[in-house]
Amino acid sequence: MTDADRAFFEQEITGLLDRLYGAALRLAKNRADAEDLVAETVTKAWANLHTLHDRLCFRGWLFRILTNTFLSECRKTETTSLEALAEAQGETDEEPAFSLFDQLHQPFLLWWSNPEQEFLNKVLREDLQKAVDALPEVFRLPVILSDLQGLSYHEIATALGVPIGTVRSRLTRGRAQLQKALWQYRQELTETRERAANDVHDLKTGEHHERH
Repeated sequence: MTDADRAFFEQEITGLLDRLYGAALRLAKNRADAEDLVAETVTKAWANLHTLHDRLCFRGWLFRILTNTFLSECRKTETTSLEALAEAQGETDEEPAFSLFDQLHQPFLLWWSNPEQEFLNKVLREDLQKAVDALPEVFRLPVILSDLQGLSYHEIATALGVPIGTVRSRLTRGRAQLQKALWQYRQELTETRERAANDVHDLKTGEHHERH
């Protein structure tokens, strides 16, 4: 490697390190494994930099190494491939996608410029993380790369080694499952709050009757 190669690599890695670690943390779900995943990804990227013919594609190429490294670790403990998971999840079926907007029928929501975004902004961060972590791996990967790391469809296709059409399909289904989970979490939270409010009301009512 030349000094120019080293300078290029260090500059690109420095600019992408936060995103790389963020994606690794989402994939591995714990800091120690995420740090190991990033370290191994950077090591592999440097060792194989000579194979990258178009350096404008560095980000997608780097995330492909990250993804492949993660999947390689998964395969050591699981024998099911992403393709098999996609088939098991009905990736190509015609099931309608869940939409938060379809669940929100109150007239005042029509005044919002983006009802889904307004609703998602009110969802607890813990619920979002829980919902993403619970997604099947085949849908979790593209959702993380697209919605949390900001990669383009082309970069995700490169990272996962699948056609762009497959990326779109998996994102659609992953986002639908994510929205459904968030809606259910929000419903559960609302019901919990209502029960708590009723318990407080009953307690106050009982105290009032006791005093009189």
